[in-house]
Order: sequence, then structure tokens, then C-alpha cells
Amino acid sequence: MRILFFTLFILIFSSSIKAQNDTLAINQVITQLFDGMRISDSNLVKNAFHTEATLQTVFTNKTGETKLHEEQISEFVKAVGTPHDGIWNEKITQTNIQIDGNLAHAWTTYEFYVDDRFIHCGVNSFQLVKFNNEWKIISIIDTRRTANCH
Repeated sequence: MRILFFTLFILIFSSSIKAQNDTLAINQVITQLFDGMRISDSNLVKNAFHTEATLQTVFTNKTGETKLHEEQISEFVKAVGTPHDGIWNEKITQTNIQIDGNLAHAWTTYEFYVDDRFIHCGVNSFQLVKFNNEWKIISIIDTRRTANCH
């Protein structure tokens, strides 16, 4: 009976450690993306994504209509690396990560600034997949608004 209890304890403990390691690795990929944006490093940004990743934004236009905009990852990476005014600083204010095997979902609230000037806030919904022991972003869909940010 003691051996069974000890074996169960070890299995539960090792599963917990694996989940913590995956959570840390997922946070690192997300941090890598936003660090790359902040320092205009297109390679850092590009390496956070899977080659077939998608990038979408949901927003409400001036007439109150919900719109969906898709941007190519290659265009986003190019924009990050192209000289632009100000530092793009996306500040994550809260993160919730869910993992099932090699699939993960991260929901982050954020505020976006250019230098110290507030631009918008919203949420990012990240889908990540673990390929060859490495987490990659396969999809981001975000919201953007300028009111009700706090």
C-alpha cells in the first residue's frame, strides 16, 4: 500500500512540475514576442511564431459594427523591424494559461503604448502548440478599445 501511495505521489508531483515548466515556457514565448516589439527586433518576434500562424483583431468601427481584420505574420514582423516613431510597448496586465498536452491557450489583458502615450487596451487570445519540445504561437486574436481599460 505504501508503494502505491508513493508511486501516486510521485506521478502527481511530476505532473505538477511539468505543468509549471510548460507555463513558464509559454510565458517566455509571449514575453519574447513583446520584448521583440519593444526593441524592434523582427527576428525575436518571428521566432515566437509557428510558420503558419495567424494574427487577427476584432474591433468595433465608428458605426458600431463588429469587424474582423487579419494581418499576415510576415507583414507584422516587417513592421516591427522597420524604423518607426516611438517604442511599441504592450504591457500585459493579467495572464491566464490553460494547457492540455501539446496545446495551450493564454488569455492576456494588455495596455498598448507608443513611448509613454496610451494607444489602446484589450485582450489577447493566444493559441500555442508544442512542437519538438518548443512552444510556438499558432494564432493570436485580440480586441482593441480606448475606453474601459482599467
